[in-house]
Amino acid sequence: MKKMLSFFVIASLLCSCNVTKTTSSNTKKPASRNFANPSIYANTITADDLKTALYKYASDEFQGRETGAEGQKMAVNFLKEHYEKYGIPAAKANGNYFQDVPLQILSTPDVNLTIAGKEYKYLEDMVSLNAGGNQKFSVNEIMYAGYGIDDARYSDYLNIDVKGKVVLIKAGEPKNADGTYVISGSSQTSKWSNFRQQFSEKRDLAKAKGAKALLFYYPQVYQRVVKRYGGSNGRMQIAGGGEDMYYFMVNDSLAKNVVSDIDQNDLPESIKVNMTLSYKMNAKKVSTENVAAFIEGSEKPDEVIVISAHLDHEGVKNGKVYNGADDDGSGTVAVLEIAEAFAKAKKDGNGPKRSILFLNVTGEEKGLLGSRYYSDYAPIFPLENTVADLNIDMIGRTDPKRKGTNRNYIYLIGSDKLSTELHEISEAVNKKYTNIELDYTFNDKNDPNRFYYRSDHYNFAKNNIPVIFYFNGTHADYHQPSDTPDKIEYDLLQNRARLVFYTAWELANREKRIVVDKAGQ
Repeated sequence: MKKMLSFFVIASLLCSCNVTKTTSSNTKKPASRNFANPSIYANTITADDLKTALYKYASDEFQGRETGAEGQKMAVNFLKEHYEKYGIPAAKANGNYFQDVPLQILSTPDVNLTIAGKEYKYLEDMVSLNAGGNQKFSVNEIMYAGYGIDDARYSDYLNIDVKGKVVLIKAGEPKNADGTYVISGSSQTSKWSNFRQQFSEKRDLAKAKGAKALLFYYPQVYQRVVKRYGGSNGRMQIAGGGEDMYYFMVNDSLAKNVVSDIDQNDLPESIKVNMTLSYKMNAKKVSTENVAAFIEGSEKPDEVIVISAHLDHEGVKNGKVYNGADDDGSGTVAVLEIAEAFAKAKKDGNGPKRSILFLNVTGEEKGLLGSRYYSDYAPIFPLENTVADLNIDMIGRTDPKRKGTNRNYIYLIGSDKLSTELHEISEAVNKKYTNIELDYTFNDKNDPNRFYYRSDHYNFAKNNIPVIFYFNGTHADYHQPSDTPDKIEYDLLQNRARLVFYTAWELANREKRIVVDKAGQ
């Protein structure tokens, strides 16, 4: 999957490092502070320092860093103290390193739903996929929006207005007469029918179009979803303050009471039918926070590179601490070491031209909640000014499936999804400095694991921000109490963290911002 590097990219890289400008043979100018040798600072990222930090961060003392729990509070303070020690200021203008992320733990809501005179029972006929606040309302129309898709090649929303209305959609995406998919033009599905992704893609689209409530018909997985959520008991979500639209998965009986031929009918239309919904949310608020530190760029301060990792893990279960040394203690301490390296560069007068945001997000294990809050609700810096996100989630171990192969590797996911330049830069930087085997196994869009959608980078990627997800793969200790710091391979952690640093250095100091040339593909 490696691509041939363009002459421009290679030239750019060679010109961005180890260069001293001269005006003539007799007159010399001091080396530009943005042309320093990045290896000076990359070499400060060491296995010993990573080990020291991780043995503390993934210790029993931090109680598995459960979102909102005491151990997670210890974790965010640990991060804050390190940023302060490095002299890196908070990203927020008020000097607070913490971005409060309002979450809530849901329990079974009180729901009464009637359509066309028929009452439907919660869990038996429908299940809530997010809480929309306490409210009661009636409508005499439901908008059927087919698959609920709005894409350059196909749209269900072209001729209907769903603002303030109840919308019914179904799972999947349309096919051509020859069996190929309309959107891809091939046998490959798109994001609109991917099991993991379509839940959020179709929800976010309906919400953006102003829908009051969304009814999602997906009969193949209805019972599975009911079993998983159990009426929402214990599920955590961003607290919407009653502003989120209502989002239900509905069963076959309910959907066909509105559109009798819904399985065959793809044509959006207005259905004249009476519906009454009464919803009372039962939830407990959770206090948690992202941690954000910031180095301002010397020449292009409004352009921001994000380096992210999630700070949370699974907490304590049945008396056992889930330390999460690899997931994602490894990524967290890597971000700290990278931050320290950039701080040393700035102290030496070699700070980055573009700004760098070091973003440690909460609630990843609960559904990418901290990064979603940042991207969808309260970005500290405008998303349009965000150049790229380099996301680090599990980089301290070796995938058992790679036994007998080069251990000095890393899985890269997403580098070529949105920006050709980002992928080429990543390859060139690695070749020049670290020589790690870049494995693209999980970058395939048909990867059954769907890792591209399963870590915090995705909340940037869905907003057309180029990303790279650095990942060592899963192992027997994944999400187990046995994921402890003694099992981390610190030489690999060092090499991988340095690769991220070099990539960030190039993105921050190159003359032109990388171009997004694959958005919507």
